[in-house]
Amino acid sequence: MPSPDLERALHDLGYASFRPGQREAVETLLEVGRLLLVAPTGGGKSLVYQLAARVLPGTTVVISPLVALMQDQVQALEARGMAATYLASTLDDDEIRRRMASLAQGAFEIVYLAPERLRGPAVCEILARLEVPLLAVDEAHCISEWGHDFRPEYLELGTLRRLLPDARVLACTATATPVVRDEILARLDLAPDTPQIVRGFSRPNLVLAAREVSAARERHQAVDALLAEALGDPASPKGAAIVYGPTRVSTEREAARLARRGWRADYYHAGRDGNERMAVQEAFTAGDLDVVVATNAFGMGIDRADVRAVVHLAPPASLEAYYQEVGRAGRDGETAYGLLLSSAQDVALRRRLIERPVEDRYPDPAVVEHKWNLFLELLRWAEGGACRHDAILRYFGDDAELLGGCGRCDVCTTLDETPMDREEVTLLVRKALSGVARVHGRFGLSAAVKLLAGKPDPRLARAGLDGVRTFGALGDEEEGWILRLLRRCVTAGYVEFSGDDRPVVRLTERGRAAMAGTIPVRLLPPPRTSAPAASPRRRTRSARAEHDLDPAAEALFEALRARRLELARDAGVPPYVVASDRSLREIATVRPRNRAELLAVHGFGEVKAARYGDALLAVVAAQA
Repeated sequence: MPSPDLERALHDLGYASFRPGQREAVETLLEVGRLLLVAPTGGGKSLVYQLAARVLPGTTVVISPLVALMQDQVQALEARGMAATYLASTLDDDEIRRRMASLAQGAFEIVYLAPERLRGPAVCEILARLEVPLLAVDEAHCISEWGHDFRPEYLELGTLRRLLPDARVLACTATATPVVRDEILARLDLAPDTPQIVRGFSRPNLVLAAREVSAARERHQAVDALLAEALGDPASPKGAAIVYGPTRVSTEREAARLARRGWRADYYHAGRDGNERMAVQEAFTAGDLDVVVATNAFGMGIDRADVRAVVHLAPPASLEAYYQEVGRAGRDGETAYGLLLSSAQDVALRRRLIERPVEDRYPDPAVVEHKWNLFLELLRWAEGGACRHDAILRYFGDDAELLGGCGRCDVCTTLDETPMDREEVTLLVRKALSGVARVHGRFGLSAAVKLLAGKPDPRLARAGLDGVRTFGALGDEEEGWILRLLRRCVTAGYVEFSGDDRPVVRLTERGRAAMAGTIPVRLLPPPRTSAPAASPRRRTRSARAEHDLDPAAEALFEALRARRLELARDAGVPPYVVASDRSLREIATVRPRNRAELLAVHGFGEVKAARYGDALLAVVAAQA
């Protein structure tokens, strides 16, 4: 499709120009026929499939999990002269029949479907008879059991793909982790070489902060203070806010409290009647509500540019979920605020939510453990110590956009505005990193703590580390404080972990540079009045292992990912069952030559090595 056609179609839809990456995405989809598009919330993913629908003959099908998104986008497209509709449970039976009759006649350029509509034969039979040039799956991470927001009804998409074998396929998601992307490709039966466009995650206009609270009054004060700062007075607010609560009851109570304080507030959760939920959505979009207090059921597809604040009353499921939700603020590019509140009770609540059955089906224990580790990653981010934005960008692997400190988050403002001895902080961090360097690749974080504190430990004695100069380098500090300092070094990107069952610590290249003094140390030490740290065993299990790969190792990692996807398809299992990203990165780094060497790679025991080892070793040998 020539570019001039795309320009005309873009203008027909009321847009003056493409955002970065949008033209490339549309052209790739039209030319290759398949695409996985990863972009943060508000990144303009919907225009890609809308524009493709405009230039392709037939009826484009869009799968979306949220009725509000469908309704808003259909109204916007109709206003721009595009024939569009949606089918969802909020419509009455007569209206659904009318729309399906028109759909069968090919009356629409684009139709939005809730995934549960695919469970009945009627819609699928109609689509099988239509010319469907494109199947677009929005919020595609919902198909992944390894992701943070799995929806069982998304598994019906495999049936739809088989009904539409000639349709182009676009999968859109804001979840950027490679293992989730691999499972999306596998579930949608897309080739491992499907193009993937991953767009930037930097949102420096968001002023991010995290705070631990110990009582309801303290939580209420924090919420009220932020709303006052972001919106001003309830009588004449300067925009809107979303407040996320962990339970349905918490959303109802907080909405009532804010309404008593003069805000036009309402609540939204999946237990509320569908028409009531839609009314809340419409009132918020129209500007008739200042604050919506909601569970995570609210937010996808929200297109209100003046959301000035997003508050979390408790930590969500993961850093991915958090960044997706807080990203609903400040879409106009102006300053907006994100506040994450946490308390000791949140940990037990999240564990219960992770383990609860979905439609009488208990989650796989491996998935439970993975999601638990994702939650612990978020807690570590909340603990702080390094720029909030840079820590998020490192998590998503977006090192190219690192800010070197945003200057606006709570950590950066504390670093920049609080008097402290920079040389003292640098010396503390360099000492801590020297302890990690001594145990590099051999022991976990607890051994590094013992080494730095100068405490007897049989592991250190056996390794001869109780006689090195670093032993007791931070002997004046409490062990709990040293542990918190090292965790902040992890958040800052100076230290990483390797291994699944018994993680060991390693210095990153950035950590080596900080220890050597070739880059400045920018880290906020933990307060010495903090409560004792959580157990090292539990905390270390949360750590991710992102290795800095050279170009050759990165190419091998991608080849291993492609082979993993093929093995997963052949075995009928999700890709993570074959090998985790952490395992593949280590294989790409150490390049094992035989099964014995492969057994030294974390995550590989005798059974997994026997089942998948030869195939993965062949990939290594092919790139030797």
